[in-house]
Amino acid sequence: LLDEPTNHLDLDALVWLETWLAEYAGILLLITHDREFLDRVVTHVAHLENATVTTFAGNYSAAEARRAELLLGQQQQYDKQQREIAHMRRFVDRFRYKASKARQAQSRLKALERMATVAAVHAESEFRFEFEKPDAVPDPILELRQVQAGYDGLTVLRDVTLSLQAGARIGLLGANGAGKSTLMKVLARHLEPQAGDSTAHRNLRIGYFAQHELELLSPAESPLAHLRRIAGDAREASLRGFLGRFGFPGEMAGEPVEIRSGGEKARLVLAMLVYQKPNLLLLDEPTNHLDMQMRQAITAALQDFEGSLVIVAHDRYLLRLVTDELWLVDAGAVTRFDGDLDDYVRWLNERQRNAAARPAGTSPESARDVRRRRAAARDETRELRTKVLELERRLEKLETRQSEIETLLADNAVYAAEHKQRLRELLAERGQAAGAREALEEEWLEAAHALERLEEVGAGK
Repeated sequence: LLDEPTNHLDLDALVWLETWLAEYAGILLLITHDREFLDRVVTHVAHLENATVTTFAGNYSAAEARRAELLLGQQQQYDKQQREIAHMRRFVDRFRYKASKARQAQSRLKALERMATVAAVHAESEFRFEFEKPDAVPDPILELRQVQAGYDGLTVLRDVTLSLQAGARIGLLGANGAGKSTLMKVLARHLEPQAGDSTAHRNLRIGYFAQHELELLSPAESPLAHLRRIAGDAREASLRGFLGRFGFPGEMAGEPVEIRSGGEKARLVLAMLVYQKPNLLLLDEPTNHLDMQMRQAITAALQDFEGSLVIVAHDRYLLRLVTDELWLVDAGAVTRFDGDLDDYVRWLNERQRNAAARPAGTSPESARDVRRRRAAARDETRELRTKVLELERRLEKLETRQSEIETLLADNAVYAAEHKQRLRELLAERGQAAGAREALEEEWLEAAHALERLEEVGAGK
């Protein structure tokens, strides 16, 4: 019984899990919003809607096709589907005749074949949004030259040199802990490089969606209050009209965020991004915990976005439809990946098979070289191990406080009218603690990954 097992997995782990489950001999009941994962793993689909369950034989695409047949009986749904397909066709045609984009265009064309059923299946979703046209899209928009980046003496990325061009649409690949989020923080200018240069165009406007953005919302404040903080002197009527486009009409715009669902909170974060009219979108796992309809809305909006885009996601369907090139973050380096997502899966499998093999033509090290390498690794490891232990202590302290907060919130007395202010403080602290914990866990994961690599060097692996 697996309830959203793919959330927070990197693509490497996702590929391993779907391979294992496809060979699993027992009975599997699975909930996930990753359509490609479903296609590779399940043999039947149960669709829940309007308090009823409808079952379909086959994988997700087969269920989608069957359900589309049912929905296409209505002319209105058919017309809507054709508009979606035409939109997708125009997007694909931008790249199909460019030799340099041939492989990516082929992936898009395969996705278009599936798109014929998507619109009808998601007809019940009324939520649609689009990104505002940027005021300017400079070229290049951001450049890194020989950048070294990390945390408190820990170096995660080395010698990163890249240039983000106008209209670039880049997907980042790599294992958890390899440094994808670190690179995103450098691009977002939330993390200063340890060395090297980061140069941004004067007209750069960043829209940054980090993995823990939803937890950083102020629970006691309303969507209107959140938007007002970034809106300057805009009129309230204008802000309310804008929020209405994102599913916060009338009184909902003034109600506290704490009563909203995860999907509604995600819509608010997206609304705040859209309002700022960014020309560079940096999205770090934007679809975690989102349902199929919300993912479809994000995919459609990103297809029409006119600025530059860098995205980290384990949702292969999203990556196929919104990115034009892939970059690999691995072993402290950032390089362009020559291929599409299917090539990346094959590369992962090949890498695992050859993990223990020494590259051809490599000369064996002398005994002196081995001793020196291991000694240097041990020296560097001591400081890094201290860092990992300190992060673990901070995490333990934070987890203890989170447990205390949950205990306090479990007491019915705190919900009495006279304790309203105390309740708000506890809810706000819970949200802040959740965001801080996720950031600490990400930092610990990258530090632990670097430590593991160093220990392998010290062991001669």
